[in-house]
Amino acid sequence: MSDDRGTVAELDERGLLELIFPRLGPDGALVGPGDDAAVVAAPDGRTVLSIDTLVQDQDFRLDWAGGYRSSGFDVGWKCAAQNVSDINAMGAVPTSLVVSLTLPGTTPVGWVEELADGLRAALEGLGADRCGVVGGDLGKGPAVVVTAAVTGDLEGRAPVLRSGARPGDILAVAGAPGRAAAGLALLEKAPDYAALPSALRRLTGLQSRPVPPLAAGPLAARAGVHAMMDISDGLVRDAGRLARAGGVALDLDGALLRDFETELLPAAELLGADPRNWVLGGGEDHGLLAAFGPEAELPEGFHAVGSVQAGAPAVTVDGAVPEVLGWDHFRG
Repeated sequence: MSDDRGTVAELDERGLLELIFPRLGPDGALVGPGDDAAVVAAPDGRTVLSIDTLVQDQDFRLDWAGGYRSSGFDVGWKCAAQNVSDINAMGAVPTSLVVSLTLPGTTPVGWVEELADGLRAALEGLGADRCGVVGGDLGKGPAVVVTAAVTGDLEGRAPVLRSGARPGDILAVAGAPGRAAAGLALLEKAPDYAALPSALRRLTGLQSRPVPPLAAGPLAARAGVHAMMDISDGLVRDAGRLARAGGVALDLDGALLRDFETELLPAAELLGADPRNWVLGGGEDHGLLAAFGPEAELPEGFHAVGSVQAGAPAVTVDGAVPEVLGWDHFRG
């Protein structure tokens, strides 16, 4: 984007922070941005803590093949969304975010302001009402890197771990796996982003600005969920992690997964792809994978997708080992 105020290299750190802080809104901290560290309340007496990183050309691109250009708003939104999703997976609610931002000197000032806007908009739009950006760090580097650490409050509940799944449990998902993966494929392979119909552009939007089901984690915790985790690297890969943590086998039901494929069919037809692969291998929707007791009534937003079985840790689809594995940061 063009910005007549120039680049971050032409503005000192203090000046950039003075532009960012007002855009972040109220933070709810006892001590917020401006001191050496933030101070946040921990009414439960325990703090849930997670950290995640977005690296340019690894986790997002500024320029895509079909002509779409990632805005700072996109990157800020995605940063906030993937971090609060990890807190959600523990059955907790997010309470604060600290953000470390590495920028090339050529980054337009306006792009950084957009990133701050995206952070705030995501927290507000996703329903993270108790969470604000309470501090962070700025630095210079060869590419954009955004790292955020997030805290959460269990509100008196026990944390929901990955390790509690039991044979006979119902395997369920909150969210719609596959949409962000379809959006990624469109951004990478569709020849002209601007010509895409609105339904397909919605999928690309869910890649750039994921919408994790933030109310679902605490709902599941209150419903007595046995195990739960964020789906960040694909349904099959993360199901494997849940299986290993609990020492159980998981079988996904292909008929139940088919419901998630319907919205993806137009994108699959355009690109000559199998929508089932997106459902099984795509993770950046940041939904939840959970195991509930066999008599449980699934909380609002959860959909049964399979079962937990006794046996060596493994993941199957209709009893067969799937070819799709999901995302690995070091193998691609």
